[in-house]
Amino acid sequence: MSRKTFPLSLLVLFFMAPGISGQVVRLSLADATSRALQKNTAILNSQLDIKISKKKVWETIAQGLPHVDAKSAYQHLFSVPTISLPGTRLSDTYIPVDPSTGAGTISQLQLSTGEYIYLNNVIGPAIPLGVKDNISADITVSQLVFNGSFFVGLMATKVYSELTLHNVEKTRLDVLETVANTYRMLQMAEESRKILTRNLENTNKTLSEISEMNKQGFLEKTDVDQLEIAANNVRNALNRIDSNLDMGYRLLKIQLGIEDSVRVELGDEMETGESLTSWGMRLLSEQFNIEQNVDYKLVLSSEKAARIDLRLAQSRFFPTINAFYNHNEQLNSAAFNPVPKDVVGVNVSLPIFSSGERLAIASQKRLALRQAENTRELVANSLLMQAREYQSDVRLKMEKYLNQKKNKELSELIYQRTLEKYRQGLASSMDLMNSQNQFLTSLTDYYQSIYDLQGSRARLLKMFNISDLNR
Repeated sequence: MSRKTFPLSLLVLFFMAPGISGQVVRLSLADATSRALQKNTAILNSQLDIKISKKKVWETIAQGLPHVDAKSAYQHLFSVPTISLPGTRLSDTYIPVDPSTGAGTISQLQLSTGEYIYLNNVIGPAIPLGVKDNISADITVSQLVFNGSFFVGLMATKVYSELTLHNVEKTRLDVLETVANTYRMLQMAEESRKILTRNLENTNKTLSEISEMNKQGFLEKTDVDQLEIAANNVRNALNRIDSNLDMGYRLLKIQLGIEDSVRVELGDEMETGESLTSWGMRLLSEQFNIEQNVDYKLVLSSEKAARIDLRLAQSRFFPTINAFYNHNEQLNSAAFNPVPKDVVGVNVSLPIFSSGERLAIASQKRLALRQAENTRELVANSLLMQAREYQSDVRLKMEKYLNQKKNKELSELIYQRTLEKYRQGLASSMDLMNSQNQFLTSLTDYYQSIYDLQGSRARLLKMFNISDLNR
């Protein structure tokens, strides 16, 4: 089944099947990058950052919307305070004045009948100022009317969301580049292993032939030993490659969120030939649009954030106005209760004098904005220079690849001719070892040049923010 028609849903179900060990999954580079976008830890965390930024935006917006708060309290008084209101009363009884309370007769009047009428001060009944046990509850509705910091905060949420999206985009590009590099490193190692395996088979075959010739006295034992050394060198190289492949596949599985028990196989052959050079030529003619570069987008957002910080510092010079409504209820009310049930009001906070603190903060933010502007200019110039450098690097790596390809083909021909001459007795074992080492070195350089060209091309694609990072 080709990688273009492989059903992605089946692939996902295959990975999600629990409790199955020894699975084998064959992945193309497109499959690997697609899975990385779904399962890579850095990608998953960046997606959570988007959700966090949305909640942060709503947190800021909610500060300017109505707030409703309710509270309740229980109160027990061991001694309820009371108050008695004094008064006067006409009476036919004389009451001596009590100095401590002032109660008693304060004046008298004699009637024509000889009787007396007395005007007495009296103490009224005790009025409690509270209740022994009471439960109260109140609800307050508040609304922000004006706050400069709030309106600046609304602008800041847009910049914050923009910065988060740019960070997510950068994370995506970094993950795609890392996964592609790991995949291509494994391709290079697999190709090298195939070549070395064939080389070892040929060497063992030749070793078997010259061993027989040595037994018959046609060759010296030294020739056999030299060829056996060559075979051991190839085995050592294969062991190193096997170790690197094991670590590389483990790394790829971590990057793709695949369980370690699953065995991964590469579905794509290593890219060679015209595909490499044609894509390289297209990139060399590509024009760099700095506005599309994710690093430049990040530095632009940072500059916007610095400008918002300056406005936030300036907003502290403006007043803050809040409106509120409060309603209070009590389970048990005293006969005399001075607490009103409903209150409506407006709070105004006006900054007047801070000994220059707010002015100093605003000055710092203005200088920070200037730093951000300088940084933007520096990053812009650096990116333009880096784009030219990366394009030049692609050109050099492409030329190196073409040269190494030719060297590999020539060294392979030399090795095959030397091997045939050695079998015919026309070349020494030292000649064979030298040609073999030359071939293995050119082979390593050839695959390394492919890997380097692919990496250089991926860096340029990432800088240009071209979506096809897997080509």
